[in-house]
Formats: sequence, C-alpha cells, structure tokens
Amino acid sequence: MRRNVDPEDDLSVTPPKEWAAGVPAVAHAIEYSLAQSGARRTALTLLNINQVKGFDCPGCAWPEPNHRLKNEYCENGAKHINDEATTRRVTRAFFAEHSVAELDTKSDYWLNQQGRLTEPMVKRAGATHYEPIAWDDAFGLIAEELQGLGSPDEAMFYTSGRVSNEAAFLLQLFVRAYGTNNLPDCSNMCHESSGSALGETLGIGKGSVSLDDIYESDLVFVVGQNPGTNHPRMLSALEQTKKNGGRIVAVNPLPEAGLKRFKNPQKASGVVGRGTTLADDFLLIRPGGDLALFRMLNKLLLEAEDAAPGTVLDHEFIQRDTTGFDAFAEHARAIEWDDVRTATGLTREEIERVHERVLASKKIIVCWAMGLTQQRHGVPTIREIVNFLLLRGNLGRPGAGVCPVRGHSNVQGDRTMGIWERMPDAFLDALGEEFAFTPPRNHGYDSVNGVRAMRDGKASVFVGVAGNFVRAMSDSAVTEDALRRCRLTVQISTKLNRSHTVCGETALILPTLGRSDRDIQATGEQFVTVEDSMSMVHASRGRLEPASPDLLSEVAIISRLARRTLGEGGAIPWEDFERDYGLIRDRIARIIPGFEDYNERAQRPGGFRLPNPVNEGVYRTPTGKAQFSCNALTMLEAPDGYLVLQSLRSHDQWNTIPYAMNDRYRGIHDARRVVLVNPEDLAAQGLADQSLVDIVSVWEDGTERRAEGFRVVAYPAARGSAASYYPETNVLVPLDSVADVSNTPTSKGVIVRLEPLPDAG
Repeated sequence: MRRNVDPEDDLSVTPPKEWAAGVPAVAHAIEYSLAQSGARRTALTLLNINQVKGFDCPGCAWPEPNHRLKNEYCENGAKHINDEATTRRVTRAFFAEHSVAELDTKSDYWLNQQGRLTEPMVKRAGATHYEPIAWDDAFGLIAEELQGLGSPDEAMFYTSGRVSNEAAFLLQLFVRAYGTNNLPDCSNMCHESSGSALGETLGIGKGSVSLDDIYESDLVFVVGQNPGTNHPRMLSALEQTKKNGGRIVAVNPLPEAGLKRFKNPQKASGVVGRGTTLADDFLLIRPGGDLALFRMLNKLLLEAEDAAPGTVLDHEFIQRDTTGFDAFAEHARAIEWDDVRTATGLTREEIERVHERVLASKKIIVCWAMGLTQQRHGVPTIREIVNFLLLRGNLGRPGAGVCPVRGHSNVQGDRTMGIWERMPDAFLDALGEEFAFTPPRNHGYDSVNGVRAMRDGKASVFVGVAGNFVRAMSDSAVTEDALRRCRLTVQISTKLNRSHTVCGETALILPTLGRSDRDIQATGEQFVTVEDSMSMVHASRGRLEPASPDLLSEVAIISRLARRTLGEGGAIPWEDFERDYGLIRDRIARIIPGFEDYNERAQRPGGFRLPNPVNEGVYRTPTGKAQFSCNALTMLEAPDGYLVLQSLRSHDQWNTIPYAMNDRYRGIHDARRVVLVNPEDLAAQGLADQSLVDIVSVWEDGTERRAEGFRVVAYPAARGSAASYYPETNVLVPLDSVADVSNTPTSKGVIVRLEPLPDAG
C-alpha cells in the first residue's frame, strides 16, 4: 500500500490456513522488506539479524539457538526490522503540512508508514502543529517542568520492551535519583500476571527452561498463545521437540495454523513436503477455562496416585522442595466434571486423553502467553499450572519447567534492570550504595494506576521511552483524556504513532536510534545487550547508518536529560556513561547478581545465561520452598445471547502497529474491524456471516462500552467465544477491569453482545 493512502476496510475472507510458514512466509517477508528499505538495506538487515556479531531482532523475545543458521529470523522478524530500517523519512516539512488534529484522524497503519523520525519536535501550548526544537532546548524544557513539580511523584516514566539493558538501567537510575518509583512498563499490560504468580509460588518471576529443555521435553503444553504470528521461531523449537520424540498439547480458543502444522522454509520438507504436524492434541478451550482444565488434570493425577500408590507423584520432590501439599490436594479433589465442562467447553474424553499423555511423560514443560495473563484470574491460573508441575517434580531438571513466553524483545531484561514500580529493597540498597543516594521506597504507579493518576490530576508529566502507550493501554477514551490533561508529554521514538497525536498541553517528540542503527559515541562504536525469555543475555550491534544525523541513542537522551534535570556533579557519571556503554555494564555487574564480568561475557558468542535459583532447588519464598496453592474455580459465564471476547494481533501486526490490513493465516484480508465467531453462535443469534455489528461490552456495574462497525466472520472458534483485533477493541475494556493481584487489563475476557446494524454496503 502507498504511504499516503489511509486504507479502509474492504473485507474478503478465505478459509483459515491449516499450516504456517513455508515459501509464502519467505515471499511475504521479502516483499514487505523490499518495499520499505530496498534491496541493499534488506540484505544488510537479514544477514545481520539475530547473528552473533549482528543485532537482536526487536520483534519478540524468543531466544537464539546455539547453532544458528545464516537466515536466523522469521517472517515477522524480517518485516519488523525492515519496517524500522525503512528509507521513508518524517521531516519538519511533514509536520508543517499536517496539524496534530489532522494526524489524529489517521490510522495506526498510516502513521507508521510515514517512516523514521529525523529531528526533535515540539508542540507548544496552544499550538496546532509540531515544530523543530534543538536538543538542548528540548532537554531544558523537560528539566524545567520536572524541577517545577510539587513532587517527583507527579511524573511518570514509561518503558516498552524494545529498550536495551543499558538504557533501561540508566532510566531507572535517573528516575530514582530524581525521587520517584513511577516506572510503569509494557509488562504491566501483558505479562505481570506471570511475574506475580511465579514470584508467589517459586520466588522468581521468570521462566526456568532453556531451548535445550524444549528440545528434550517429553510433553510441551502451549497454552493461550499463537506462536505462528507472535514468536514464529518457537515453531522451529517445537519441530525439534517432535523430532526428538516429544509430544505437544495446544490449548487455545482459536485453532492456530502454526500449532497445527509447520513447514520450515529452511528445510526441504518445509518447501516441497508437508512439514511437521506439531499439536498432538488441540484443545479448543473457552476463554478463561484454563484454570478449570489444570485443576482437573491435577485431580486426575491425585486419583491416579490413589490407584497406584508411589508410581505417579514425585513424593521425594514434594517432601523436600514444597510446602502446602495437603491443603492443595484436599482443595483440588473438590472440582467436579460438570463445572469443568461448563468452564472449558471440552469433553471428558479430550481431557482424559491429555491426562494419559501426562502419565506417559517424565519431563513436562508448560508454555503460556497473554491468553492466560490477561484473564481476570490469570494469576491463580498460572499458580495452578505450577501445582501441576510440582506434583511430578517437573522443575529444576532437564526437559521440564515453567516457560512464560514474552512477546517483546527485552521486556524481561528491562525488569531485571530495575524497570518496575516495586523493586525489592535489596536492589534499591545496592543501587543507593553504588551511587551514594537514597532511592525512594514508596511504590510507584504501574500503567493502570498511572492513567488513573493523570486522569485525577495527580500526575502531569508523562515520559515514554519507546512504545505506543496510548494504543497499548485499555480504556482508550479514558487513556487519551488522561494524557491530554498532562502539562507535558514526551515520546522517545523511532517512528510516528498514535501517542504523538494524543498529547499533553506541551508535547515533545525525541527521535532515537533503532536496534539496527550503528551507535557511535565519543569512545567509538557501542553495543547494547538484551535478555530473552529464557534469561540469555547477549550483545546487539546495529549495522545501518542512522536515519538522520540528528538522532541520539536512548542512552544519550537519558544521560543528557539526567544531567540537565539533576545538575552536574554528584556520584553518577552521566557524561561518562554516554561516552562508553561499557561503564554502564560495569556498574550493573556490581549491583545485580548474575552479571559478574558483564562486559567480557556479553561479547561471547551467544552471550551468557542468568542463574535461576529454581534450577538449583532454591526458592526465594517466605518458606524457602515452592508453594502449592489453593485456587478457587472461577469462570467467565456469559448470559444467553452474549459471548466472551478476546483481543489479539493479526498476522501482519507488531504490537499496536499493523503492517498491512491482513491476517493471512486466519483468512482475513483487507480489513481489521472484524469479529471472529463460531458459525453455530452466529446462527443462534440470528446473524449472517459478514453482517455489520457493533460490539458492546457489559460489566458488573451495569456500564457498557461500544466498538462500532465490525463485520462478523464465521470462524471455527470455541463455542461461546469471539475474537477481534487490538488496539481497535481496547475501548471495550474499562480501566478498572484488571486481573486479580497483577492489575493487568483483562483483554482476554470481555463479555459482549453483537448488535446488528443496517448494512450500507
């Protein structure tokens, strides 16, 4: 599509694909890449992405294998890196031509397609357009605003998972030296439930497995995720699992092509053959039914132990490494089949077949993503998964463990570096001792509470480092109004997005280097590091000439802002950090356990893995042991005529940004305002395929939210469910609808009705 055209929905539908990747994936990746960056830059990006001396793909956090192919990327990774490497540019002339109000009428697709930002821009109070501003003046404007606040807690500093370890560490250091813990991040909206549940039960909010564990596992559960779109290289790992004799159980409300069959384009069988069947069982579960499923699997394991004492459960592990088993076992036995069938929509035969696979497997891994974490009861669901693994000792040994799959390239690393509003005292103590200051101890705002604070006038400055906060958050209307109430909003970005058009009284756009750009500072060319979903830390080196000579790196932007805000002098050498990123890593090594000899180890081929105490039989819980838990059965019950909706990505989408109007594997073309519904549910509601509807969400307090003008598409989804794309459906989720414990928006459990509209077409 041309960059100056804002596309409208023109829906066409083909049957959903039964397999993923293969030659079409390569063709689509190359086609998009060439259109964005041309032949030479495409060659440079694809030869360097995910390579030892190249740059880490910003698209997802799936780890690189030890033995890498020259083409170690997936379709969406290739599209994402060349979307960043685009030759299109957004200049001062563009902003002079387009007012902020006009830009706000454009689609997310159109905004992204305009290209890379090239110089700092400011929208002054009362102005209609952005205009150029010098870097020094931009830092002075921000510093003056921050220094003039009544309290540092009136400012928020948001981070997305694209930010490197070095930039994340400096950001949290600056924010805490300034005097606040207001460090919301994209984890708050996506994977906070994983951290909460794993922290409670195992003492660390990270996964415990490696790629080698995936390869050698007897049984891998893939729950609430779509690897074919969101982290396609996971399919190669699962293919290796199958080659080694392992089995795979997929659990999801929608059939996903990649989990059915994978045609690996780097193998002959994936080019001319049928590829590899991945899922041995595909449980088409109702949204929110996962807790009931794992509770019943746990009950069945207890009953199997009753029938054959000493042969099913790992009693030695339970006795040595866990606490709370007796209370858990009594609680688990209380679940009934009728409740499980209601909650899951699955048959007893389906669940018992999976139970037989569990009994036949000695090494089990459970992988999950946002299909679990964005449920209201996501935390107890993940706790129940931990129960499931504890029963047979499937932690701390090869081929077994917990595997939360992060969707953003360095979201896990950002948290390790201190991007969290509730960092533990041990981290704050070490930070304060290293830099001779007293970090604040009161907990800061997460993303949801940050929107509340801006809405209520308790925060008036918003600084976003990467990401697209306004489109990532739930309750679009409230979020937009909250940002517009701010005195100042600052976006540190590579490309134009909605967060630049929904802005405060004064607004700044600070353009920064991308992951693929060369980063040259006073001491020479720099590299940064990232941490993937499996705790591997490795270097990333940009290879392209920056999009503009006026760009600064994120490290440079944060360092200069800190110097301007906090003043010169003191124990934090901001200017030195900007000159030499190795000095940042030296300080990280002294503060954060596991980063000893950081500079040397980061440059080893493949990097290094951070220790996970769970794999050493160490649990940092109050009891010093892994915790069995009792999780009350809760289920989403939609009244007659209503459905449970989940939001999701299309295949041609990265986070909030669509690259095209298609969802190829699901058979959706040239449209995004669609809602996927089982044909039997459509018939029960008297709706014809592709009829026009409003989606109306309903909530316990009687309020309703409306997303207007969607086409219903008959789709083989679980009965009683529906699915539609975000950010278009974020409007349906109120700010106060959050997961228990984690405060994550409940985008995977929205009770809706579909209101038919007259079809003008």
